[in-house]
Amino acid sequence: MSNTLRNRYRADLRELEFQLFEQAKVEEYLGKDRFEAWGRDEIRMVLEQARDFAYEVVGPLNQVGDGGCSVVDGRVRTPAGFKEAFDKTYELGFRALGAPAEFGGQGSPRVLTCLVEEMLSGSNSSFLTYSGLAFESGELLEAFGTPEQKHRYLPNMFAGKWGGTMCLTEPQAGSDVGAVSTRAVPLGDGRYRITGTKSFISCGDSDLVENIVHMVLARIEGAPAGTKGLSLFVVPRVRVHDDGTLGEFNDVALGGIEHKLGINGSATCTLNFGENDACVGELMGGVAHQGIKQMFMMMNAARLAVGIQGVAVAGSAYLAALAYARERKQGSSLENFKDPNAPKVAIVNHPDVRRMLLDMKARVEGVRALVVKVAAHADRALAFEGRDDEQVAYHKGQIELLTPIVKAYGSDQSFRVCETAIQVHGGAGYIRDYGVEQDLRDSKIFSIYEGTNHIQAMDLVGRKLGQNGGANFQALMGDVQGFCEKLRDHAAFGADVERLSKASESLMTAAMTMFGWSGGRLPLVAANANRFLEVMSEVVVGWQLLAGGALAHEALEKGSPEKAFYEGKKAAAAYFSRNVLALVPGKVDMMALEDETAVTMSDEAFATV
Repeated sequence: MSNTLRNRYRADLRELEFQLFEQAKVEEYLGKDRFEAWGRDEIRMVLEQARDFAYEVVGPLNQVGDGGCSVVDGRVRTPAGFKEAFDKTYELGFRALGAPAEFGGQGSPRVLTCLVEEMLSGSNSSFLTYSGLAFESGELLEAFGTPEQKHRYLPNMFAGKWGGTMCLTEPQAGSDVGAVSTRAVPLGDGRYRITGTKSFISCGDSDLVENIVHMVLARIEGAPAGTKGLSLFVVPRVRVHDDGTLGEFNDVALGGIEHKLGINGSATCTLNFGENDACVGELMGGVAHQGIKQMFMMMNAARLAVGIQGVAVAGSAYLAALAYARERKQGSSLENFKDPNAPKVAIVNHPDVRRMLLDMKARVEGVRALVVKVAAHADRALAFEGRDDEQVAYHKGQIELLTPIVKAYGSDQSFRVCETAIQVHGGAGYIRDYGVEQDLRDSKIFSIYEGTNHIQAMDLVGRKLGQNGGANFQALMGDVQGFCEKLRDHAAFGADVERLSKASESLMTAAMTMFGWSGGRLPLVAANANRFLEVMSEVVVGWQLLAGGALAHEALEKGSPEKAFYEGKKAAAAYFSRNVLALVPGKVDMMALEDETAVTMSDEAFATV
């Protein structure tokens, strides 16, 4: 297999810059206050460095990592080259970008870190999970840890010397976190003896770091059942002295690794805490029974990260399919299909291939725009902190509301885009040489981990819609309708904006339907939650695509020399409006049918075998 096939990843920096500078308008807050050191030039430089690193270091390891991890002498051995690339990631400062300055970070805007993550994840999704979980664990400690815990753990976690994990799932509990049975027994000195087994722990062990700091949900002896009785514990694999130096093994044993469909370079582990009754942990922040509240911060960060993974792998698959379609010659043009002597043309000329490519482009760019918008909300919340409480509340509210959208819709679309990329390749896509079959396998986990997408849908309809008295959802709908009013008579997109307006009105109707069902018809809520999330996702993604299309139209009207780029933005917006937004009212009409067939049929009716 050629090196070209092994390192096929490509990133469109022009598209990333459009999302940042033209659509998200990040320069409104760059160079000020918390982001004083950051401007357009600094962001461009980092993006270029990340792209080069993805091309030259991380990308070539993607197919190597697909061979999987192994267990040697009770420890995980990662694929060849991972250790050197991991160290280089920190040496070049990519993981320190978003870390606080007091712990050696650069305090960059979130919009930049999410696009750097996209490139590194798109080139090798398995590889990025190790540093990603270490960073998210560090953020959790920074938010809730005691000063002593922060001093003890954070410098090495943010520097890449130590890893981190999120340990929720147990074999008997699955997604039912309230059924966690891991126990914590007080030792009388502020520490606890931890015993239990955690399963499906991403990056639970590796040879990349000296130590791994596990964030473990457990129940203190005598605590009540359910989620309210859970506490969060900081449990290092190797004990850490007060001065930050390493001590003895902390009785956290590797029970094994999973053999998976995809992301094989990321070790998914079973961990046994306290096999010899010698595992010791400390309460996060010294506070008991706050485990779920504390862990939600890391879970939400992880869910946004999954959305980034989704668009990253989908974007890689799309650009690979586009490159293949431009090179692969098969069949004559449609105009000459009856002429057996007509020259063969590249398949990018065939209408159905073009339809598939535009469908992928629209979905990838739409989800990316949404990811950047949520990241910009986070940056703006920081920028307004201490100056405008109302603005801070607005931006934080939008992050809360849109997080399940980013995770669920982003991951669902990732799998579908990868599927379409295989179809564009035809038979070549089904074999391993071209890499898109690995994209499909890698992307499937995104809709499952960090809370399955149905959990995201139930979180959206059960918590997020009514959060803050419904003000967050109302603010979002106000933003969408305000956009529609402003561009209703747009020269290029007037009809498409009207389509968005009708879709958003249907979404509000669906929300009222959901609220009505929640009063006593919960099976209908659960049966329709996924469709509601899909409809809401399509409205907000369509909104973002049309906003980008309108900017592109304006640039072309002003005579921009980047004609092809801006035409592509307009085409993606028009396609999504006419092929996706147009279907939203019909989906809401289906919800109104109140179909309970799946709920009311007997178990035996599914099959008689």
